Amino acid sequence: MQYERRKDIVEKITEFKTVKVRDLISEYHVSIETIRRDLEFLEEQGYLQRVYGGAVLRGYYGRAEPERKHREMTNSREKQAIGKKAASLISNGDSVFIDYGTTTVEMVRQLGDKKDLTVLTNAVLVAQELARVAQNTSGWRIILLGGEIRENELTVSGALTDSNLKNFYLAKTVIGIGGIDLEAGVTNYYFQEASTHRLAVERADTVIGLADYSKFAVTTLNHICPADKLDILVTDWTVPDAVLEEYRALGITVYAAQGEQ
Repeated sequence: MQYERRKDIVEKITEFKTVKVRDLISEYHVSIETIRRDLEFLEEQGYLQRVYGGAVLRGYYGRAEPERKHREMTNSREKQAIGKKAASLISNGDSVFIDYGTTTVEMVRQLGDKKDLTVLTNAVLVAQELARVAQNTSGWRIILLGGEIRENELTVSGALTDSNLKNFYLAKTVIGIGGIDLEAGVTNYYFQEASTHRLAVERADTVIGLADYSKFAVTTLNHICPADKLDILVTDWTVPDAVLEEYRALGITVYAAQGEQ
């Protein structure tokens, strides 16, 4: 039974790149201690790396991000809570850069009560969602940056994108985080877009990072900025308080958004 369960966990993490402790407990009808022992064993064997609340595929930082459809179905309750809290940090009249991520899209869906926003994005899907929300708002301007398009994510990047972005000064930049670590800082997956993310961070008065629990203690391929470059970090209620305090000690304002029960 133990062997079959661990073999199944390896197959899951190979396919989906991440697993959550609570999902494994529910599926296998075992205790949290049993799952923790399984993950500890599989980490020792080199199959995975444990993170807060679950595990990621070993060497995940050097691999591609999961496909968008899978990300949209993963940690949805956490992402909705993060998006709602992040939206509350945007003020009427703000100029904001928003990059693409399933969590940033959740934030955009909660912006319907804001007025006179100027929003820049390098993501077609974010621009589409902004346009939908803007139909019931007042005074919005939506600016889609130009550049070379990445077909599967419908984002743009490159010299043209960065040249466009350099024309703006921003009140806030909101980035969906691929990985965050105290030493490695904020990282993301696609080197084509990393320079745009770095530039958006530099052009903003306030930098807001969005990361659900699975992004902590994870390092992906491209460095964006040191962790303390974030002014605000919005995560979910499952991240341990001790971890959040480590980031607060860097001078970051940290919010642990609460999901609806």
